[in-house]
Amino acid sequence: MRFCTALVAGVLVCLTVPSSFLRGQEVAAASVTPTLTLAEAEAAAIANQPRLLAAQLRSRASAQRIREARSAYMPTVGFNATGALVADTGSSTATGNITTSAISDRFAYGGNLVQLVTDFGRTSALVGSAQATAEAQRSLMTLTRAQIRLNVREAYYQVLGAEAVLRAAEAAHASRQLISRQLSALAQSELRSTLDVNFAKVLESQAELAVVRAQSVVAQQRGHLATAMGSERIISAKLIEVTEAQVPPAAPEELLAGAQTQRADLGAAQAQQHAAAEFALSEKRLSYPTLNVLGTAGQIPYRDHTLHDSYAAAGFNLNIPIFNGGLFTARRTEAELEANARSRDVQEVKLQVTEQVRNAWYQTDEAYRSLDVSARLVAQSKEALRLAQDRYEAGLGSIVELNEAQLNETSAEITSADATYTYLSRHAELDFAAGLLN
Repeated sequence: MRFCTALVAGVLVCLTVPSSFLRGQEVAAASVTPTLTLAEAEAAAIANQPRLLAAQLRSRASAQRIREARSAYMPTVGFNATGALVADTGSSTATGNITTSAISDRFAYGGNLVQLVTDFGRTSALVGSAQATAEAQRSLMTLTRAQIRLNVREAYYQVLGAEAVLRAAEAAHASRQLISRQLSALAQSELRSTLDVNFAKVLESQAELAVVRAQSVVAQQRGHLATAMGSERIISAKLIEVTEAQVPPAAPEELLAGAQTQRADLGAAQAQQHAAAEFALSEKRLSYPTLNVLGTAGQIPYRDHTLHDSYAAAGFNLNIPIFNGGLFTARRTEAELEANARSRDVQEVKLQVTEQVRNAWYQTDEAYRSLDVSARLVAQSKEALRLAQDRYEAGLGSIVELNEAQLNETSAEITSADATYTYLSRHAELDFAAGLLN
């Protein structure tokens, strides 16, 4: 390509730039435009979505309850310092923590130790309940992650679908503008009536209105995608087209067995039921005896001369519950009833999973079969529009017939543009229902 410029001295300077260089510059400029793939959108959502971050923190917090329950296995050690600086040496008893065989002025420090020997399995049941609760929380975190991936996929496909509809609307608007200009020129030459021009102007305005609406939908869907990704800024990057998903299974039963083992919400319900059963077992063992070993030792640097300068003792304590007004019985019955209720919750979730998988499969199958129908509809509407244009140009058809054909063709184009991404969204919902987005 040749570029020329006139200098001050009147000399014309021309430069020849290779076309390959210009094409390279265009490609470089195009490569500057940021792009976003579906995988990148999902990764950003997993890293930034506050709901998932909160679920991760709750899972970590639930794991600490296991340590809390296991702490009963470990000894409890404490440090004490006791002083009696003004005492009545003629007294032999006192309330509080300075009681001795004889009250005297003194200062003592030392430690004590309490070690659980056995509570006949109550602590182990509490640890099992805490472990099951933590597992349920991890399953809920997995469920949250799957829901976020589903939301991102649906929002991503909705943006692509809205942009496809916008392109179809813009193409229809450009076609209507061209027809309107042609009819206006023919009307000026008195080859067409003013009525035909008015009909064409109406269709042009309708097409322009469709473009405005489509632009608004694109902006809204991009905002929805930003929310799904956990971003406060509108996503302006160019979305990379997604290849068509695989054909759905021939029947929903092919996914039901996997869904019963992979669905995170079902796993959470089962873990919660197990936690309730373990807690009920621990409540049952409340009425069992508890045996502890006790020990204490210390120094008495300031004391009465009749006391030793140190002390130490060891022993055991056996606690056997006898009667507490039916408290332990009520707690055990409450925990057992709750465990039974949790088992019914598991059955309910199983029914919901089965229904969701079947409904998602039917919707996906419908969307998949609609792809071929919408493609045929576009071909048929284009052929109908061609015939209507030929009839109108030959003076055999009316402007009303032509306008109707144009409307049908535009509607078919928009339906076809949206059909692919509707199918992809339905397939994503099917994957979620089957537990494949974990």
